[in-house]
Amino acid sequence: MPGDGFTIRSRIRNLLRSPSIKNKKKCEENLTSKVTLEKVLGITNSGNTGLTCDPRSGLLAYPAGCVVVLLNPKKNRQHHIINTSRKAITALSFSPDGKYLVTGESGHLPAVRLWDVAERRQVAELQKHKYGVSCVAFSPNNKFIVSVGNQHDMMVNVWAWKKDVVVAANKVSSKVTGVSFSEDSSYFVTVGNRHVRFWYLDHCKASKTRTPMPLLGRSGLLGELRNNFFSDVSCGRGSKSDSTFCITSSGLLCEFNSKRMLDKWVDLRTGVAQSLSLSEDMIFCGCADGTVRTFSPVDLHFVSTLPRPHPLGSDVSAVTEASHLFNTKTEGRCPDVIAVTYDPVNRWLSCVYNDHSLYVWDVREVHRVGKVNSALFHAASVWDLEVFPDVPGRLAAGLSSSTFFTCSADSTIRIWRMEDSTQSQNILSNDLLKIIYIDGNTGTLLDPECNVNTEKSGDVHTAEIKAGIRTICVSPDGKHLASGDRNGMLRVHDLSSMEQILKVEAHDAEILCLEYSKPETGLKLLATASRDRLIHVLDADDSYSLVQTLGEHSSSITAVRFAANDNKVRMISCGADKSIYFRTAHKTDRGTEFRRSHHMVRKTTLYDMSVDATCKYAAVGCQDRCIRIFNISSGKQRKLYKGSLSEDGSLLR
Repeated sequence: MPGDGFTIRSRIRNLLRSPSIKNKKKCEENLTSKVTLEKVLGITNSGNTGLTCDPRSGLLAYPAGCVVVLLNPKKNRQHHIINTSRKAITALSFSPDGKYLVTGESGHLPAVRLWDVAERRQVAELQKHKYGVSCVAFSPNNKFIVSVGNQHDMMVNVWAWKKDVVVAANKVSSKVTGVSFSEDSSYFVTVGNRHVRFWYLDHCKASKTRTPMPLLGRSGLLGELRNNFFSDVSCGRGSKSDSTFCITSSGLLCEFNSKRMLDKWVDLRTGVAQSLSLSEDMIFCGCADGTVRTFSPVDLHFVSTLPRPHPLGSDVSAVTEASHLFNTKTEGRCPDVIAVTYDPVNRWLSCVYNDHSLYVWDVREVHRVGKVNSALFHAASVWDLEVFPDVPGRLAAGLSSSTFFTCSADSTIRIWRMEDSTQSQNILSNDLLKIIYIDGNTGTLLDPECNVNTEKSGDVHTAEIKAGIRTICVSPDGKHLASGDRNGMLRVHDLSSMEQILKVEAHDAEILCLEYSKPETGLKLLATASRDRLIHVLDADDSYSLVQTLGEHSSSITAVRFAANDNKVRMISCGADKSIYFRTAHKTDRGTEFRRSHHMVRKTTLYDMSVDATCKYAAVGCQDRCIRIFNISSGKQRKLYKGSLSEDGSLLR
């Protein structure tokens, strides 16, 4: 028929004009503009190379995984630079004019990236390292960027970034932990394990040949201190521009003269020293136990010791007045200082401690120091997150639907608030309401990776594996918080008093999932599932007595969920045995009993599960990055969605 082509064409045209396609496009545009990173609660700085300050504006930059957080300490406002390569940021430094930020990253074939701070976008990158970058720095004349690889990479590169040429390069033979440029940009100094080296740039010109010249290096004359670990370095400023100041991990502050000779040194009287920052009239040394000591650069004369931060294990909600913090007789151990950076504009000193806390001190008068900003974060990996349910009426602890809970390998449960509250209850953190310390061991609050001169040892690792809270769950009425740790211990806290009301050794291995039954089921049950292949069902109304133990799974159980549908109470569980079990509750003389109604097996590990609002379907996140939808009544798979755009990783939550 002659009209056929026309009708098909017109139908296609009408279809393209149809509102559903336009709406889909609009919807995608809306999503990208809506989903933005608002705030990062955490810091992954492991040394002095991971903290830097804009010398013009006082903006602070530190790494949080593959994100650089740009913090305005006065307004407590964050902006973010997101590393598109998804590699963790290890080192960063502002340009002298504050317009650019250079970052180094970890992982295979890492890049040194240059970012425009105002627009928060990448403007250049250098890929000359193989195994991770440990230090980066801008020269004061803004011409060069120097980057030093980690102890497996061992490369030192000098990059004329405006012309995108590596002008000089060389190798180092030891682990380098610090780098600093001289004031006139003619040389820079690297320090590390038994290593202080001066590198000269006089002959470095961006040549047309594009082959980097060998970088000229001369060792510092260390004398009797040659066996020390030099953890940080800073070249002198102003009248002391000929001198170079270094700090050793054993706690010595050293000065090298213009002939590279060790001129004088002073004992910091501390167990370990890791970081150093310099102004024209003051040297700040970050030491153990929260101590920062200040010295005069002229003659290394001791000036003062700054106030210490909170003691480890302190109750955040109780520190409501500044006098609590500045009380000099603080009992207990404080975290070690691992990074310090000085802001010459506001005359503030920012410190990062090895419990992943951050303080900004006002050091205009070093004998009368004030606190500008502070924040406390988890000191180890975060395992679980739970939002407080929307329950009518306020609880005593000031909890609402804008509060959420996190648990971590540092053996703490932390309660955070989402909205910025003007009347902050405590002075240590604007975001943190309370920390629940699960056992009295404060050692889990310290990050072992933050010690510069220790390699990652096996025994630290094994101790860390056993510590930590693996999963948490808040009861639907908002009264109880259940938590499971990595030894199989179940604990329940009363949220109105924050007291522990139950502690029971529920499993032989780590608890991987906790779930309270919803009010619409008519039951108040708590299900605990573990790596030991068992599910325990407890009665939350009858002081958590055991109702039933289920042992059908043959491997770790990753998720358990309750659902009320077809006037029946169901329990669904899935795990690493690639099975998903559907059970139905039956009333018996002994109480409630769950019996198996369906059992499905898939070809991939099932990591997490969520039940939809109508309780008809369960969505399961799988190792092959797919989301499988099951009908809860029949146990049959209804749909399969691709859960990821890329071809790597697994769908975990």
